Amino acid sequence: MKHLLLGDEAIAQGAIDAGLSGVYAYPGTPSTEVTEYIQHSVISHQCSAIQCRWATNEKTAMEAALGMSYMGKRALVCMKHVGMNVCADAFMNAAITGVNGGLIVLAADDPSMHSSQNEQDSRFYAKFAMIPCLEPSNQQEAYDMMAYGFELSEQMKTPILLRVTTRMAHSRAVVNTVEKPRPQNEMSMPKDVNHFILLPAFAKRNYAELVAAQPSFVAHSEADGHNVYTCGAKPEKAIVTTGIAYNYLMESYDASMGRSILRVTQYPLPAALIAQLVKDGAKEILVIEEGQPVVEELIRGMVPSEVAIKGRMTGDLPRMGELTPDNVRKAIGLDPLPEHAPEAIVVGRPPALCQGCGHRDMYAALNEVAREYAAPRIFGDIGCYTLGALSPFHAIHACVEMGASVTMAKGAADAGQHPAIAVIGDSTFTHSGMTGLLDCVNANANVVVLISDNLTTGMTGGQDSAGTGRLEQICYGLGVPQEHVRVVVPLPKNMEEIKNVLREEIDYNGTSVVIARRECIQTLKRHLKAAKRG
Repeated sequence: MKHLLLGDEAIAQGAIDAGLSGVYAYPGTPSTEVTEYIQHSVISHQCSAIQCRWATNEKTAMEAALGMSYMGKRALVCMKHVGMNVCADAFMNAAITGVNGGLIVLAADDPSMHSSQNEQDSRFYAKFAMIPCLEPSNQQEAYDMMAYGFELSEQMKTPILLRVTTRMAHSRAVVNTVEKPRPQNEMSMPKDVNHFILLPAFAKRNYAELVAAQPSFVAHSEADGHNVYTCGAKPEKAIVTTGIAYNYLMESYDASMGRSILRVTQYPLPAALIAQLVKDGAKEILVIEEGQPVVEELIRGMVPSEVAIKGRMTGDLPRMGELTPDNVRKAIGLDPLPEHAPEAIVVGRPPALCQGCGHRDMYAALNEVAREYAAPRIFGDIGCYTLGALSPFHAIHACVEMGASVTMAKGAADAGQHPAIAVIGDSTFTHSGMTGLLDCVNANANVVVLISDNLTTGMTGGQDSAGTGRLEQICYGLGVPQEHVRVVVPLPKNMEEIKNVLREEIDYNGTSVVIARRECIQTLKRHLKAAKRG
């Protein structure tokens, strides 16, 4: 069966066809479409037995997937690269507990920061945890690697990291799929329960087993056929390329160049194949990889010092950002293709909040009130409301990572700043802002936490928000006095009321929460359209 699929969709369909029992994720570009595809399959009853619901954050997603694996079922957990930081505690320890049912962790990296606050290479996490990593070079491989990854996970009793990048996740290709999905695993308990109890005595034994398994991980990487080595007629100048970077190479490579090429899509690095490059005469190895110089650094420690290693670290390829056909052409010694001059009348169009968005009215009121104070500091957070940093609002003074607005405001207040205001969205608040608010309550910090509640996870397409309809109760439960949990509706007609509420809570010497609640204009349109059809 043939389908035209995004890389994310190929991964999702591959997981379904491999007997998936549960997918757990927090939405984040470029990983979101994996879970959405499976959700749509569940809703259409094509695979209704699969558990599929957005998690509160990546850590809870990782833990739920590990629990599914504990029961012998196959589980997938999905996130963007920065989500790996959030789930790192559970992820690292899952390498020590091992798995029962197959467990694949999808990390979607975003080189060039198209929709992210940093560049980060998730292959480091696989090496850090000492587990296998798969990195498909095309959509068909992405599909096929799901079945292979689950089988390898169950055979080796280890989680598997599947790493893709933005171009792989969001480009389409024809994918051949099986006609009938594999049945889901029957439920089964771990044979050794102590493997999942990380008391030091058990953890030391488990860790020794993980270390002992490393040669077998390398052996699979060398023997299972995903890493492909081709010896060229002119092997002195060799190329090692990984994942989607192989496609950039193939756009420009001519067989007459005669270079030896090693395509890496499975880690740990296949040491024997790299040694074969040198044995066949390689005096120079160009490493073409999307992301940070992970392979380039590792190869430097695997080959004789007289072999020159080139790549991102040497400036033969850019040290940051995505690869392009042009910079890869230059690295392999070809002239760049003709460029088209940018049209002079085309101007930049920075992103902006949607017309009719409730965040706009919230920022309008906040800016007016903030101007009444000598040196206000407004700490922002991750979401579409981060666009409040841009014109015309210029309303926030910091944005670091999810949840940081609340605890940075607390730290600023501790330093003597007044007013110290945090702006955070409803989904981000339940993701990682609640613990910061508890810190504020415990210290009676003089901060105002402004939760801009649009009843959804707006930045990534309108997924469910974990705290919808319960934000007030959550704040009460964390200890914020009920009289200082205020709800306003951000509309122009309510502007004076909103400003008065903000002034009152800024002047209150303690922790307060203002919830500005109005549905996202985009999800509202979809709901109204659905209601009209119904």
